[in-house]
Parts: sequence; structure tokens; C-alpha cells
Amino acid sequence: MNELIKKKFSDLGLTLPPAPEAVGSYTPVLKTGSLVVTSGQLPTIGKELAFRGKVGHDLTRDDGRSAAEVACLNALAQINKVIGGLENVKQIVRLEGFVQSTDDFTDQPYVMNGASDLLLKLFGDAGLHTRFAIGCNALPLNAAVELALWVEV
Repeated sequence: MNELIKKKFSDLGLTLPPAPEAVGSYTPVLKTGSLVVTSGQLPTIGKELAFRGKVGHDLTRDDGRSAAEVACLNALAQINKVIGGLENVKQIVRLEGFVQSTDDFTDQPYVMNGASDLLLKLFGDAGLHTRFAIGCNALPLNAAVELALWVEV
């Protein structure tokens, strides 16, 4: 990472984690032409799932927001691994977000703002992206959130 990106991470009190390994038969990130797409990323820290359960029952919406930020950091780590530095990101194109939540929880957009706000803080205008935030009944490993990023490089 170049010094500007390192400073932004430092100013936010964050570090870019190592890219997590795939938990199934897929690649965690793929580059084709100028597009890089991640597979679904979970809120893991090291090899441990940091946020388990349903938002609205086991976790608060703020816990969910934190989970989205952690999952986003993992997605950025995947991208960094493939492109050799986040300074090579031209535009964050799309964030796809799933929130494991109770049937009556409707604040999935707030939860995914944990990831969206991080991208805007790190990349400025290049962090502005399209997005969806969907509630679902179950996610792999009982993760609170799962997200994927599409990035132009």
C-alpha cells in the first residue's frame, strides 16, 4: 500500500488483515480485465468468526454494522492481494450485502453502511458505489453478514 492509503487506515485505527482463505470450492477473488470481484466475505478476524448470529436477536444493529466493516476489510485484503496495492483501485463499483437477521428486522441498509462508510473514508469519491443490502434467515457458519465487492482497477 502507498503512504496515503496507509495513513487513512492509521487515521481510522484500522489495519488491513491478511486475506482470508476460502471455506469452500471457489476462489475468494478474481480479476478479469480491469474488474476485480470478491466472493462473499465474512466478518472473520484471523481464523475466527467475530460476529455470529442474527442481527435483531443475538446482535444489535450496531454489532451488525461493525460486522459489515470487518467483512469489508477482508474483501479489501482479497483485492489488495490480487492487484498489489489498494492505490490501484480506480473505483469501488458495487457492494453486495447480506445480513442474517430476524424476520422483523428491516435496518439492513444501516448495517451495510458499516462497509459503505469505510469505503468512502478510504477512497473518497472513488469509494462511491452501487449497493444492495438484503436480509436473510441464514448465512454460512452462522455469520451475521456476508458481502462482496466489485472494483475497477
